[in-house]
Amino acid sequence: MHREPRITDIKAREVLDCRGLPTVQVDVVLDDRFLGRADVPAGRSRGRHEPFELRDGGQRFGGFGVRRAVTNVKDRLAPALVGFPAVPQRQLDAKLVELDGTPDRSELGSNALLGISLAAARAAAASKREPLYRHLNADGHVLPVPRST
Repeated sequence: MHREPRITDIKAREVLDCRGLPTVQVDVVLDDRFLGRADVPAGRSRGRHEPFELRDGGQRFGGFGVRRAVTNVKDRLAPALVGFPAVPQRQLDAKLVELDGTPDRSELGSNALLGISLAAARAAAASKREPLYRHLNADGHVLPVPRST
């Protein structure tokens, strides 16, 4: 019987993106063997329906630091998710939303949640030895074809 891979470790850090702004970087390890890594760079514009990206405020990096989001990954999310299955992706994402508990992801920060989600998806794809797009959608390589009427 095939067992879905489980999260065995989650680490996070603050790194600089290509514009020199801080961003969250997350590593998720599955079954102590497969690593997925994700950076969560911020967009420069923000729509009213976008989830809340947690930034530190203050003087450091003009308020754009992400130490609070990194701390949330390390101290709140990682302990709750170690041992949790990484597949199916929707189940993991639902758990992340549940742990945050707010409609706009403002408690833990969407940058913390997205970092874990994407890193876990990459680790799960690595565990299956397949590209990320195929792991997320087996038909992801099929292009839409116009329908004749």
